[in-house]
Amino acid sequence: MEISYLYTRKRSEFGRPCCFSDQAAAVTVDIPPDPSLAGNFVPRDPVHSAVQHSSEMSEHEVNTDRVKVQSRGVNHVEGGWPKDVNPREADQTARFRKKLEKDEHYISVVTQLGTLMEHCVKQNNAIDIYEEYFDEEDMIEVEIEPPSAKTINAIRDPNIAKRTATHLSWCPDASKKLAVAYSILEFQQNKKDMSLDSYIWDLENSNKPELVLKPPSPLVTLEYNPKDSYVLVGGCYNGQMAYWDTRKGQLPVEVSTVEVSHRDPVYGTIWLQSKTGTDCFSASTDGQVLWWDIRKLSVPTEKLVLDISRKGILQNALGAVTLEFESTLPTKFMVGTEQGIIILCNRKAKTPAEKITCTYSGHHGPVYALTRNPLYPKIFLSVGDWTARIWSEDAKESSIMWTKYHFAYLTDGCWSPVRPAVFFTTRSDGTLDIWDFLFKQNDPFLSLKVCDEPLSSLRVQDNGCIVGCGSKVGTVSVMEISSVLCTLQRNEKNLVNAMFERETRREKILEARHREMRLKERTRSESQVIATEEVPTENPQEVFDRTQKEFLEVIQAELQRKVRAEVQRLHGKVKDHIEEAALPEEESQMPEEESQVLVEESQQPEEEEGKKEDAAKEE
Repeated sequence: MEISYLYTRKRSEFGRPCCFSDQAAAVTVDIPPDPSLAGNFVPRDPVHSAVQHSSEMSEHEVNTDRVKVQSRGVNHVEGGWPKDVNPREADQTARFRKKLEKDEHYISVVTQLGTLMEHCVKQNNAIDIYEEYFDEEDMIEVEIEPPSAKTINAIRDPNIAKRTATHLSWCPDASKKLAVAYSILEFQQNKKDMSLDSYIWDLENSNKPELVLKPPSPLVTLEYNPKDSYVLVGGCYNGQMAYWDTRKGQLPVEVSTVEVSHRDPVYGTIWLQSKTGTDCFSASTDGQVLWWDIRKLSVPTEKLVLDISRKGILQNALGAVTLEFESTLPTKFMVGTEQGIIILCNRKAKTPAEKITCTYSGHHGPVYALTRNPLYPKIFLSVGDWTARIWSEDAKESSIMWTKYHFAYLTDGCWSPVRPAVFFTTRSDGTLDIWDFLFKQNDPFLSLKVCDEPLSSLRVQDNGCIVGCGSKVGTVSVMEISSVLCTLQRNEKNLVNAMFERETRREKILEARHREMRLKERTRSESQVIATEEVPTENPQEVFDRTQKEFLEVIQAELQRKVRAEVQRLHGKVKDHIEEAALPEEESQMPEEESQVLVEESQQPEEEEGKKEDAAKEE
């Protein structure tokens, strides 16, 4: 039904303002109900109705400009001196101090402050508010919770040409600063417009790097100085060494010359435990380990060629991929090579040949990671090919524990700095594996799919709760793991120690058994060689005559055996005939005649065999 209403107005009233007024309601149209239409409806059961008690708000979107925050520092110097006193002149400051100490007001103020200061000093001596009362407790009661991890930050390479995050290093002053080295390690993949910069990031402000490091060549490794958080040392792709002081800007303070540097990329750089805190050493795939003092990078202080034959020939040296140094063992260090061999070295040895102590073989490819257990330095972890292996210095033949073979290549790994039973590994399929062999030995305790790209580097902060993973495209994922993975468990030290000792003892027994078997095999092979040497050489004609004679003797013996067997058979038949007593005499004579015939027939084969033998000899 269409309802319309026609309004009419005179032409003269057009354009005049409308005057509205109140009036009573009036029914314009009345539509009575139609009961027949009720059959077209279906009852709805149940009926759901929603009630919103809060006020309705309209939705608005505003795109605001990002606020750029930059950290600035203030360098405080000595002040408080009068303008006519130069604080750098010792004589002027000494005269001013003497003049001030004679002032009566100075003496009265020092006397008043001395009483208050003495009270504070006595308070500090009476109680130490930072004292650890339960220092000997090595376990904390925590509830068993499922392991987990969450990503708290993702740092991306700000350059257009994405590079691999080859190395990570956490700042040692417990701040959330992370130094990342960026480089492209694939052969001939470097682009002309590729940036050479590496960065120091602050996790609290990851929109922009805190400091840009500008090396002469892309950095492959970068390490903070554990004694000075302002100093970093880096190894370049072209083999040079450089160090930075963040207080002095972006450019390196000093760079080693190309002539005395490595010939290949520097894959490992570690600070040494020294009084000055300026000593470090580096390793490269050129087969050399060089020691440096950053105060004088013009020439290395020491050199070692990784020739396991101990001849010091550079052409026979194994290429180093990773380095390991533990401050509690200042004379020992380890090198992981491209050939899958781990070399244990002693720096304090007298000769270069004695510096290479021993080697460990167990990987089918390059050893990408090598770290010692923080609580048991004789136990170390190696990562290479498709497995991660745990070794003991006492068992040199094989590793004491190892993971299963993964489908993806392992790229890096490290121990947890807090828990001795936990270690981390990264894979080329973008997965981070966290292992706890007190709970699981065959599978990871927790596996995280960090990204789709291969993971290239891994580093755990000193508190064990923050993990950083670098990918092939330069993205650094920072994750926080649950407390069950970074808190020492009940009796964990004793359990881990017992497990390491048991596995080491088992490997020693197997080594002794294998050594015994190899000794027996060597003795057997040597006896066989001696026996073959003692046999005299013979003339070929003599060998042929002897062989022919042996052959004829065998034939003659076989013929004689057949004749004897036939004769015995005939004699047996004759004896059977003689023993028949019931037969008549004329019948008993027949066997005698038959025996004579049989004896004559038995002689005929002998004559035939003799003729055959004579013919064989003539031939």
